[in-house]
Amino acid sequence: MRTLLNIIWVIFGGFWLALGYFVAGIIACLLIVTIPAGIASFRMAKYVLWPFGRSAVPKPGAGAGSAIMNVIWFLIAGWWLALLHIAAALAQTLTIIGIANAYVSLKMIPVTCFPFGKQIVDNGTIF
Repeated sequence: MRTLLNIIWVIFGGFWLALGYFVAGIIACLLIVTIPAGIASFRMAKYVLWPFGRSAVPKPGAGAGSAIMNVIWFLIAGWWLALLHIAAALAQTLTIIGIANAYVSLKMIPVTCFPFGKQIVDNGTIF
């Protein structure tokens, strides 16, 4: 069932959202200081492309550096990626099939805004 939901997700918006994260990652990797943000963006692009069956959970040991990077990330890229998720969710609610996708898109907004200090895990391996 997860595979079917992921395929529907990719067709009806997941590809374009993942592309947004990929572009943000490329832009972030242009400067040496923002490479950690680029790596986080690529990691989230993978999560956004195939979200069903995976979750974002707090990463043990994340400290003040994660908090600082989250503020920088939100100011530079997080807010506009969150707007993309809201726009995708609104478009997806126009169909019955898209309602589950809209829920997932809205569920990703906190991770989109503050990705540092989080890790993506399979739902079967949450510790």
